[in-house]
Amino acid sequence: MSGRLTITVNDILKAKNRIHSCVHTTPVFTSSTFDESYGRKFYFKAENLQKTGSFKARGALNAVTVLKEGESPPKGVVTHSSGNHGQALAWAARMRGLQCAVVAPNNSPNVKLDAIRGYGADIVICDPTPTSRQETCHRIGRERGFHFVPPYDHPDVIAGQGTLGAEFLEQIPELDAILVPTSGGGMVSGIAIAAQALKPDLKVFIVEPNGKDVEKCLRAGERLWPNPPRFLETIADGIRLQQLGHVTWPIIRELVQKDVFSVTDDEIMKGMRFAFERMKLVVEAASGAGIAAAMSERLRQMDAALRHVGVILCGGNTDIDRLPWYPTPAHS
Repeated sequence: MSGRLTITVNDILKAKNRIHSCVHTTPVFTSSTFDESYGRKFYFKAENLQKTGSFKARGALNAVTVLKEGESPPKGVVTHSSGNHGQALAWAARMRGLQCAVVAPNNSPNVKLDAIRGYGADIVICDPTPTSRQETCHRIGRERGFHFVPPYDHPDVIAGQGTLGAEFLEQIPELDAILVPTSGGGMVSGIAIAAQALKPDLKVFIVEPNGKDVEKCLRAGERLWPNPPRFLETIADGIRLQQLGHVTWPIIRELVQKDVFSVTDDEIMKGMRFAFERMKLVVEAASGAGIAAAMSERLRQMDAALRHVGVILCGGNTDIDRLPWYPTPAHS
């Protein structure tokens, strides 16, 4: 059964009811300077101000709550994460009284690992490959009897992320398009399901780092990525996974636009700097990717009828001692 058939807007609305008392309704920011520079009306959905500093709190809390309210709740949960999903799951587990272990690659930003520890989770370090992350995660699950909650490839996670789309449309019903920075595809899948039900003519676009090749796959209608899965070289550590998920892929193939915004590190930095300097918002590089897409020549050339454009500022967990436009500190 395809992922598309297993998740509906009703699942998203149930998730909204399940988590609304514990997560923020995040604000939407605008910038007249940005609008004048780039020729449309832009709305920046500030999930960098969400619990745990990213949209991931939504999906993690929904998934953990469903587990906790089930017939035989586990004693703990485990996941693999470069940071944001790990933080979110650690927080959600603490909220629901479960133990948590997070498998993280050895090159994860310290600011994210420190936050995971701060929410009370155990961290298990692994090699920085998708295969190592998954193998280590499943081993910990077996040894400790913890339930695996994946970062994106799970119906309850996707439904939780979809609450972001429903909420954004409540706030800005005139939206014509949404730009969504994308890793495994949980957020963009959830937003697309919400959009199809609540405003079917809304266009949902993926934003990716160069090398992810989602547009090529969407236009072919098949997964063209090489195996095993790999990480891309990008400053946006939150969206460095090359492949989309197997649950998210059929949803994206059906509901998301085939035009994809690919952005370079320099463009990501430019977007990030705009948020810091002009909007006074602390964002991570993955959020900068969304802003970069809004700045892009590709969007400028698109249909002028896409007047009202939403941009997801997906997270704000950046190491302020290592902002990408500063030189890397020399080792002593």
